[in-house]
Amino acid sequence: MKRFWTDVAIDADRVVTLDGRPVRTPGRTPLALPTPALADAVAAEWRAVPDTLDPRTMPLTGLANAAIDRIAPDPAAFAAGLAAYGESDLLYYRADSPDDLVARQRDAWDPWLTWARTRYDVHFEPTSGVMHRPQPAATLTRLSDAVSALDPFHLAGLSPIVTITGSLVLALALLERAADPDAAWMAAHVDEDWQADLWGTDALAIQARDNRRRDYDAAITFLRALD
Repeated sequence: MKRFWTDVAIDADRVVTLDGRPVRTPGRTPLALPTPALADAVAAEWRAVPDTLDPRTMPLTGLANAAIDRIAPDPAAFAAGLAAYGESDLLYYRADSPDDLVARQRDAWDPWLTWARTRYDVHFEPTSGVMHRPQPAATLTRLSDAVSALDPFHLAGLSPIVTITGSLVLALALLERAADPDAAWMAAHVDEDWQADLWGTDALAIQARDNRRRDYDAAITFLRALD
């Protein structure tokens, strides 16, 4: 779509407007944002559009659209899908060799399981290998409760972090600002970085990782703008 607007503003209801007309989601709902900070950030994306609109350069708008159109109609179902990651979190499944990888996983992952144990009063069952190991029912319930308590916009921001990292625990630590984004990113990529140290990388792998990092950073920016 060609850019057709000159002025981008925010109205009294925190709806982004283009030349006085409200921006609408794909579902035709006005794009109303819950906080002034998020409204400013989304408006900035629209101001930055050059001659042609490219949704890939507007991740905050995309997350807001998802919150309104996809999540708000049934937030409980969406939250349940995210909470399911608590059953097979990346941090549970450890290598049993070589020693270097075992140590890297332990050093990067154990602190976040310790944090979650204290924060949510839960117990985890880490295991070696990739075979599924059930986690305690009380643990899954408490993690699920933490996710289901979130509103649609927080769920929208949390979702890409969970899927990119493969870890509900890391995502919750980021949500609560217990984790630094760079530290959590490195923790989520211990295995990948170990493989890269061993075998090297290629251009496609680097590009894919850069794309994931862009989406990860956008989701964190989105969540921070909700505070």
